Amino acid sequence: MALMTETGMGIVNPGATEHPHRQIAAVLRGKIRRGEWAAGEQLPSIPAMASMFGVAKQTIQRTVDQLRIEGLLITKPGSGTYVRGSRRRLNRLSRGRYGAHRGYHSDLAARYRQHLTEVGRGTPPPEVADAFGVPDNTELVVRKYLVRTQDAAVEMGASWLLLKDAAGTGLERAESFGRPLYQEVEEITGRTYVTATDTLTARLPTREEAELLAIRSDTPVLHLLHVAYDQDHRPIEVAQATWPGPMTTLVEEYKVPAPRADTDPALYLE
Repeated sequence: MALMTETGMGIVNPGATEHPHRQIAAVLRGKIRRGEWAAGEQLPSIPAMASMFGVAKQTIQRTVDQLRIEGLLITKPGSGTYVRGSRRRLNRLSRGRYGAHRGYHSDLAARYRQHLTEVGRGTPPPEVADAFGVPDNTELVVRKYLVRTQDAAVEMGASWLLLKDAAGTGLERAESFGRPLYQEVEEITGRTYVTATDTLTARLPTREEAELLAIRSDTPVLHLLHVAYDQDHRPIEVAQATWPGPMTTLVEEYKVPAPRADTDPALYLE
């Protein structure tokens, strides 16, 4: 059932410094935050909303575009515009894959389904080649995947491995292992994951990312580059993960260290 909204009277102030589409966005945003419009409910059509608010259709389209980029609305081609459900909370970076006991996270597996989309050999992106310290045209083993909830793709990614570690092993087979990939890599290669670095970037999606994540090309994404090292600080695996920015919230929880008695306060700047 389509959402009901006020008429244009008293909603948009033509004399205000705020553009009309931003005024309307504030009204719709408030209704969503207060829970007056539930997740999954459909908005009226663009012409209908333009009539309700007494503005041009282009103004409503700009409103919808703004709230869609913010992650509050989702547009389904051929269907309409809907209130998006809650954001996916990422309460970890890649450290979550290792877990407190380096084990499989059944709670994550229950909510998300990972589908392998490609397994084989390929030429890595520059950031992956740089992380391994190899030329751009170096052939590597790659395992690409897509993570979905019941109704949406929420993550795409890839794990890259050196041929000397993975060639001719089960890591080249297009099958899931029933346990985290790093455990399979450790068993096959005899190398242990000891340290790792995560680099998080916000940017616009590539064409492939936009298509697989079913987002528009102007919707920002969060992109993670994860590099795992062995005890000699040699890269074992370079992994990439990309999430739709508007529906992803990254939450990091950590302890704040206590002051040291031998620390000079003058060394710190606010």
